[in-house]
Amino acid sequence: METQEIWNNYSDELYFFILKKVQDKNTANDILQNTFLKVHDNLAKLQAMDKVRAWTFQIARNEIANYFNSATTYAEKLNTNQSIPEREVPFTCCFDRLIEELPKIYKEAVEMVYIQGYKQKEVAQALGISLENTKARIRRAKEILKENFRVCCNYEVNKAGKLVGEADCSTC
Repeated sequence: METQEIWNNYSDELYFFILKKVQDKNTANDILQNTFLKVHDNLAKLQAMDKVRAWTFQIARNEIANYFNSATTYAEKLNTNQSIPEREVPFTCCFDRLIEELPKIYKEAVEMVYIQGYKQKEVAQALGISLENTKARIRRAKEILKENFRVCCNYEVNKAGKLVGEADCSTC
Protein backbone atom coordinates (compact mmCIF):
# COMPACT_ATOMS: atom_id res chain seq x y z
CA MET A 1 0.00 0.00 0.00
CA GLU A 2 1.29 3.46 -0.90
CA THR A 3 0.89 6.78 0.88
CA GLN A 4 -1.53 8.05 -1.79
CA GLU A 5 -3.81 5.05 -1.26
CA ILE A 6 -3.75 5.59 2.51
CA TRP A 7 -4.56 9.27 1.91
CA ASN A 8 -7.49 8.39 -0.35
CA ASN A 9 -8.86 5.86 2.12
CA TYR A 10 -8.46 7.68 5.43
CA SER A 11 -7.77 11.41 5.00
CA ASP A 12 -11.38 12.60 5.43
CA GLU A 13 -12.05 10.42 8.46
CA LEU A 14 -8.68 11.35 9.95
CA TYR A 15 -9.26 15.07 9.38
CA PHE A 16 -12.59 15.01 11.24
CA PHE A 17 -11.02 12.94 14.02
CA ILE A 18 -8.26 15.54 14.43
CA LEU A 19 -10.67 18.47 14.08
CA LYS A 20 -12.84 17.06 16.85
CA LYS A 21 -9.80 17.00 19.15
CA VAL A 22 -8.17 20.37 18.34
CA GLN A 23 -11.28 22.39 17.36
CA ASP A 24 -9.40 24.50 14.80
CA LYS A 25 -9.39 23.93 11.04
CA ASN A 26 -5.88 25.29 10.41
CA THR A 27 -4.37 23.27 13.25
CA ALA A 28 -6.25 20.17 12.09
CA ASN A 29 -4.85 20.62 8.58
CA ASP A 30 -1.32 21.06 9.95
CA ILE A 31 -1.61 17.95 12.10
CA LEU A 32 -3.08 15.99 9.19
CA GLN A 33 -0.14 16.97 6.98
CA ASN A 34 2.39 16.09 9.70
CA THR A 35 0.64 12.75 10.18
CA PHE A 36 0.92 11.89 6.50
CA LEU A 37 4.54 13.00 6.36
CA LYS A 38 5.28 10.51 9.14
CA VAL A 39 3.15 7.85 7.42
CA HIS A 40 5.12 8.38 4.21
CA ASP A 41 8.51 8.35 5.98
CA ASN A 42 7.76 5.24 8.03
CA LEU A 43 5.52 3.18 5.72
CA ALA A 44 8.35 0.75 4.96
CA LYS A 45 8.62 -0.04 8.69
CA LEU A 46 4.96 -1.13 8.95
CA GLN A 47 4.96 -4.92 9.19
CA ALA A 48 1.23 -5.66 9.16
CA MET A 49 -0.46 -3.88 6.26
CA ASP A 50 -3.88 -4.95 7.55
CA LYS A 51 -3.31 -2.61 10.51
CA VAL A 52 -2.52 0.48 8.41
CA ARG A 53 -5.67 2.33 9.56
CA ALA A 54 -4.96 1.81 13.26
CA TRP A 55 -1.30 2.70 12.72
CA THR A 56 -2.22 5.90 10.88
CA PHE A 57 -4.67 6.94 13.60
CA GLN A 58 -2.04 6.27 16.27
CA ILE A 59 0.37 8.57 14.46
CA ALA A 60 -2.38 11.21 14.38
CA ARG A 61 -3.03 10.77 18.12
CA ASN A 62 0.68 11.25 18.77
CA GLU A 63 0.73 14.39 16.60
CA ILE A 64 -2.28 15.75 18.50
CA ALA A 65 -0.51 15.07 21.80
CA ASN A 66 2.63 16.80 20.47
CA TYR A 67 0.54 19.81 19.49
CA PHE A 68 -1.05 20.11 22.94
CA ASN A 69 2.25 19.50 24.72
CA SER A 70 3.99 22.25 22.75
CA ALA A 71 1.03 24.61 23.23
CA THR A 72 1.01 24.21 27.01
CA THR A 73 4.68 24.60 27.85
CA TYR A 74 3.99 28.02 29.34
CA ALA A 75 0.74 29.23 30.83
CA GLU A 76 0.17 32.77 32.04
CA LYS A 77 -1.35 33.38 35.44
CA LEU A 78 -5.08 33.83 35.03
CA ASN A 79 -6.27 37.38 35.57
CA THR A 80 -9.83 37.03 36.83
CA ASN A 81 -10.59 40.72 36.19
CA GLN A 82 -10.44 40.28 32.39
CA SER A 83 -13.37 39.18 30.31
CA ILE A 84 -12.86 35.99 28.35
CA PRO A 85 -13.54 36.43 24.62
CA GLU A 86 -15.78 33.89 22.95
CA ARG A 87 -13.96 31.37 20.83
CA GLU A 88 -14.55 31.87 17.14
CA VAL A 89 -16.04 28.75 15.59
CA PRO A 90 -15.17 28.16 11.96
CA PHE A 91 -18.15 28.46 9.63
CA THR A 92 -19.03 25.42 7.60
CA CYS A 93 -21.60 26.30 5.00
CA CYS A 94 -24.94 24.53 5.61
CA PHE A 95 -23.30 21.64 7.50
CA ASP A 96 -25.62 21.63 10.53
CA ARG A 97 -28.73 22.05 8.38
CA LEU A 98 -27.72 19.22 6.04
CA ILE A 99 -27.01 16.90 8.97
CA GLU A 100 -30.43 17.73 10.45
CA GLU A 101 -32.11 16.98 7.10
CA LEU A 102 -30.68 13.46 6.91
CA PRO A 103 -33.17 10.63 7.37
CA LYS A 104 -33.26 9.61 11.04
CA ILE A 105 -31.45 6.26 10.63
CA TYR A 106 -28.53 7.92 8.86
CA LYS A 107 -28.47 10.98 11.12
CA GLU A 108 -28.19 8.81 14.25
CA ALA A 109 -25.23 6.86 12.93
CA VAL A 110 -23.36 9.93 11.63
CA GLU A 111 -23.87 11.92 14.82
CA MET A 112 -22.78 9.05 17.05
CA VAL A 113 -19.60 8.36 15.05
CA TYR A 114 -18.44 11.79 13.88
CA ILE A 115 -19.88 14.15 16.49
CA GLN A 116 -20.09 12.10 19.68
CA GLY A 117 -16.96 10.08 18.89
CA TYR A 118 -18.26 6.53 19.26
CA LYS A 119 -16.64 3.70 17.37
CA GLN A 120 -18.77 2.10 14.67
CA LYS A 121 -18.90 -1.14 16.65
CA GLU A 122 -20.29 0.74 19.67
CA VAL A 123 -22.88 2.43 17.45
CA ALA A 124 -23.96 -0.94 16.08
CA GLN A 125 -24.45 -2.28 19.59
CA ALA A 126 -26.29 0.84 20.78
CA LEU A 127 -28.65 0.80 17.78
CA GLY A 128 -29.08 -2.97 17.86
CA ILE A 129 -27.87 -3.47 14.30
CA SER A 130 -24.92 -5.23 12.68
CA LEU A 131 -21.57 -3.54 12.17
CA GLU A 132 -22.00 -3.94 8.40
CA ASN A 133 -25.37 -2.18 8.59
CA THR A 134 -23.81 0.64 10.60
CA LYS A 135 -21.06 1.07 8.02
CA ALA A 136 -23.63 1.05 5.22
CA ARG A 137 -25.70 3.74 6.96
CA ILE A 138 -22.65 5.95 7.39
CA ARG A 139 -21.61 5.39 3.78
CA ARG A 140 -25.12 6.26 2.54
CA ALA A 141 -25.26 9.33 4.79
CA LYS A 142 -21.97 10.55 3.34
CA GLU A 143 -23.31 10.10 -0.19
CA ILE A 144 -26.49 12.02 0.69
CA LEU A 145 -24.44 14.81 2.30
CA LYS A 146 -22.08 14.95 -0.66
CA GLU A 147 -25.00 15.29 -3.08
CA ASN A 148 -26.71 17.91 -0.90
CA PHE A 149 -23.48 19.95 -0.68
CA ARG A 150 -23.12 19.68 -4.45
CA VAL A 151 -26.68 20.88 -5.08
CA CYS A 152 -26.92 23.54 -2.34
CA CYS A 153 -23.41 24.95 -2.26
CA ASN A 154 -22.28 24.27 -5.85
CA TYR A 155 -19.33 22.10 -4.91
CA GLU A 156 -18.04 19.75 -7.58
CA VAL A 157 -17.12 16.08 -7.21
CA ASN A 158 -13.67 15.08 -8.51
CA LYS A 159 -12.70 11.72 -10.06
CA ALA A 160 -11.91 10.32 -6.60
CA GLY A 161 -15.45 11.18 -5.45
CA LYS A 162 -14.32 14.01 -3.16
CA LEU A 163 -15.98 17.43 -2.92
CA VAL A 164 -13.82 20.19 -4.36
CA GLY A 165 -14.12 23.90 -4.99
CA GLU A 166 -15.37 26.87 -3.02
CA ALA A 167 -18.86 27.23 -1.60
CA ASP A 168 -21.20 29.31 -3.70
CA CYS A 169 -24.26 28.68 -1.63
CA SER A 170 -27.70 29.78 -2.65
CA THR A 171 -29.04 29.30 0.91
CA CYS A 172 -26.36 31.04 2.97
